[in-house]
Amino acid sequence: MERVKAIRKNAAVADGESYRPELVENDEPRYLRRQKPVEIRRKKFGGKNLSRYRTMFGWLVIVAGCGVVAYVAGDFLLHSPKVLLLRPEQVEVTGNHIVSREAVLAPFYKDHDRSVLRIPLDARRSEVEQISWVQSASVQRVLPNRIRIEISERTPIAFVRNGSDLALIDEFGVILDRQHGDDLRFPIVTGLTDSMPRTERQKRMTNYQEFIRAIDMAHPHSSDQVSEVDLSNPKELRVVMAGIPGAKSTQAVTLFFNQNDFAARYGTVVQNFAVWQAENGCVQSIDLRYRLPVLNPDTSGSCASVRK
Repeated sequence: MERVKAIRKNAAVADGESYRPELVENDEPRYLRRQKPVEIRRKKFGGKNLSRYRTMFGWLVIVAGCGVVAYVAGDFLLHSPKVLLLRPEQVEVTGNHIVSREAVLAPFYKDHDRSVLRIPLDARRSEVEQISWVQSASVQRVLPNRIRIEISERTPIAFVRNGSDLALIDEFGVILDRQHGDDLRFPIVTGLTDSMPRTERQKRMTNYQEFIRAIDMAHPHSSDQVSEVDLSNPKELRVVMAGIPGAKSTQAVTLFFNQNDFAARYGTVVQNFAVWQAENGCVQSIDLRYRLPVLNPDTSGSCASVRK
């Protein structure tokens, strides 16, 4: 600093100016001056901060209250005697005509003395649908302590030979136990067994239904004369008819079909059977798998009559 003053003094003298110490003192760089420290003020607890803390405390009380209410409600719904499944009368079953109520209730026996909210509805529905006659089922909770079950039963469309017995079968290929006392009139299908995959049985039953619809389209109520349908060959149908519409006498006739043109080929039989019968007497079978029908007359001299 002293050196700077000396240099400025000498410069002033050289210029012919008088030396003025106050100019040198006032020309001191500002960055060398000591700055006054900034006073830091600390905020007191109060005002907006107090309001914020009050709001946070209020929300904390609300959350804690909701937790207590949820705990009490959950404990009631899971353990209170008012929501327990204690009696079979608490289970409502609708839609069953063939399936017994006891069979539907059986999967729920394990839920005795359990809250209805803890019963696995999907698992119980699957168990109910395992009953052969049940096609679909819905299971619902009815608070506080009831279960509602609505089932849809399968509809049989034919008898099926199951070993030496006759069972029933539906359109999906499900083999059903025959109910005693029922007076049902269906054709008999053969060539289907329990060991056959269900998808394959369903495929062949679809073919059977197409045949029934086709012959009824060709001539109304022709399906009433169907006695037996052999489905053992997936590419062919062997059908035993108890009679052909328009025939002079009722006789059993076996028809052989491919898997197409059921209506047209059966229509040919209906239109010409009376003529064939007059020319050949009894006709034992007609093979319709070729371009022209192939007749097989009954040479025994007697016509067998088939009763459904």
